[in-house]
Parts: sequence; C-alpha cells; structure tokens
Amino acid sequence: MKDVSVGICGLGTVGGGTFNVLTRNAALIAGRAGCNIRITRVASRRSRDDIDLGNVAFSTEIFDVVNDPAVDVVVELIGGYDTARELVLTAIKNGKHVVTANKALIAVHGNEIFEAAEKAGVVVAYEAGVAGGIPVMKAIREGMAANRIDWIAGIINGTGNYILTEMRAGRAFAEVLKEAQDLGYAEADPTFDVEGIDAAHKLTILASAGFGVPLQFDKAFTEGISSITPYDIAHAEQLGYRIKHLGIARRREEGIELRVHPTLVPKSHLIAQVDGVLNAVLMEGDAVGQTMYYGPGAGDEATASAVIADIVDVARVVASNGALRVPYLGFVPEAMENLSVLSMEEVQSAYYLRITALDRPGVLAKIASVLSEHGINIESIMQKESELKDGRIPVIILTHTVQERQINRAIEEMEAFSDIDGPVIRIRAENFN
Repeated sequence: MKDVSVGICGLGTVGGGTFNVLTRNAALIAGRAGCNIRITRVASRRSRDDIDLGNVAFSTEIFDVVNDPAVDVVVELIGGYDTARELVLTAIKNGKHVVTANKALIAVHGNEIFEAAEKAGVVVAYEAGVAGGIPVMKAIREGMAANRIDWIAGIINGTGNYILTEMRAGRAFAEVLKEAQDLGYAEADPTFDVEGIDAAHKLTILASAGFGVPLQFDKAFTEGISSITPYDIAHAEQLGYRIKHLGIARRREEGIELRVHPTLVPKSHLIAQVDGVLNAVLMEGDAVGQTMYYGPGAGDEATASAVIADIVDVARVVASNGALRVPYLGFVPEAMENLSVLSMEEVQSAYYLRITALDRPGVLAKIASVLSEHGINIESIMQKESELKDGRIPVIILTHTVQERQINRAIEEMEAFSDIDGPVIRIRAENFN
C-alpha cells in the first residue's frame, strides 16, 4: 500500500484523540482507506506526557508542519480565527490537503479558503467542525444529494443542551452553568456556548451545504439562553412543549432563515428528547422526508472519529492521485445561489409569550385585542389564580405561526399598557410539521 503522510497541528483534546485513534486502529483504517496513513509530524505549543509520540517528529512551531515537503495532509486542530486561517491558507499554497475541526474558521473564512483550495486542486475537509462525532456533513453532501432540503434544525451545542436539560428540575441557569463549568462542559468564559455563537458557526455551515449558498455567518441571528427561567420551562411543559436551544435554517422563496434561539418543541418530537450534552440535527428533504442524526457533539475520540473519517477521504484522493470527489459544500461552485439571508422580522414562527399583568378587569381582553389587530391568532392561553402575587399575575399565551414583525409590534403595544408590568417574555416555537 502507498503511504500517506499526515501532520497534526494541535495536541489538545481533539488532537490527542486523533493521534490515539489513528495509531490504535492503523491497520483497520488502512484497510478502509486503501493506503497506510502515517503520522509523521506533530506540532503543538506543548507536548503531552500522556501521549507516546514514538518516532514522530515533534515541534512547538505549527508552521513546521505546513512547510514540511513530506507532509501530504495537514490536520488543523488549533482553533480560533487568525492563526488558523494563515496556517490553512499556507498549507493550501504549499499544495497540501487540509482536515480541520474548526467550525469558526470555516463559518467566517470558508468562502476564501474553499476558493483557494479549488484553485490549488486540494481538498479541505471539515466534518468534525459541525457536530463532533455525528457525520452530518457526509449525510447532507452525499446521502441527501437527491433531495431539495427545505429546512435544517439542530441542537448543535452540548453545553446549552445540558443546561436546559438540568433546568427542567427547577434549577436556576446560573447554578447549572457553574456545574457545567466544573464538569468541563463549559469554558470559563461560556459566551460562545450560551449566547448561541458556537451554534451559529455550525448552522452557517449546515445551511450553506444544505441549500447551496455562500457561507454567511455575519448575517446569522443569535439569541442565548441566559434569560430562560425554570418558570418558563415548567409552563412550556404544561403546554406540551420542551425548550431547546436550536439552530434553524429554512429555505423560502424570498431567501433563507438563519437563526439560533431558544425554541419550544413538542415533547413528542424526537429532537425534544435529546438531553444532556448530546447533539442532534433534524432535516427535511423533499424526497426522503424528515431524518435525524444524533450522537456526541464533542469529546476527544468522538470528534477524532469525524476527523479521521475526513483524513481517510483525503488519503484516498492522495493515494489514487485523484481529483476532489465531493465538492467542498456539496455543490459545484457554478451551482451555488446567492440567496439573501432574511431579517428576523421576516421569519415565521409560533410564539410563547409570558406577560405579567396587573389583576384588573378587562386586561385579558385588551391583550387579546392587540394580538387580533396584528393578525395573531391564539392557540392557547393560561392564567392561574394561584400564581397571583402582589396584585400581579402571569399570563401565558401560545400563538399560531406569524411573521416576527407582527409579534414585535404587538409586544411593543402591550408593553406600553399601564396594566402590564415589565417586559413581555417571548420564546419562539416550532412544530416541524
């Protein structure tokens, strides 16, 4: 068998997992790839005592990997934007194929990177960047190739999913976030996870491959989970829903929706039952209908599984001196469409509203009148006398599907009422029918 030389940049959690699995399963992987995949160089800011590199060359300078003429495939696992971009573009310029687990890099700089790779005739693979160990990009680019994909929705950040799962027991957001940090699920600065930025990176890539449009991360709407309360979670449950932090991309005639936010999902739906740190991606194709891909979205060897699957794909190309087998985003460049990303005011959704009203006659009628004036139909309404406190009572309303601009104007009017105390809490809802 021909040997294919791999250089790994970054020896952290995923880098270490990749080294260990490639070494442990070398014979099995060679049988699937049709060539021997040899790790010949590793670069990292620091070495790891728990990993035996054997005779593999080690350096603390990551650019030693991309400048080594013997390396065929560069595996970028350092994360971040700027240095990773420079590293990948240098590798491409040097005629090397690239495998990365860096969703931020692809979401923000992917258009530039794929254009450079196409001109150089090399492969850039990124399966591990989207949903960890779940091979969802292969499913979209290959398994769903016959389908017009209408929408994609995913739990694509395990930290947020863990927090919302634990909050169902009545625990506060801050308490569960601290626990997630102690367990290593959340970073010391959890902003990317809990505010939806990490999920938006992944959703951008999913939408681009699903709909055949350029990567447009800067136009993605993001809303975090820090304002979700145990009260809202409990009342959503009473209405038959569960709150999940979803990334949702939907193709419409006017453009595409690209949004990350807390979402009410029917408890009976499979995606509502995905708990803890697990991820799931749900999509609908015109031929196959709904399919769901579920599993670990992070972890050393789980993510390494996806990294190595990409290395195997690239190694097959190297070993056979072949051309790119599957386009970077699933569509050849001339087939990509420049569809605009719709503003959130144009998005269509159902809504959960929590309104704190003064206990006065006619308040419910005024609320219903405002919603009606803006063309918003009510599916259900909940008000419990037992929750009356200090002359104030929560009113829970679930609406039918409307445009966001309608609900925005209705909320603005309601918040101006003297009978309404504080802001109206709004959580979007999806039924995936």
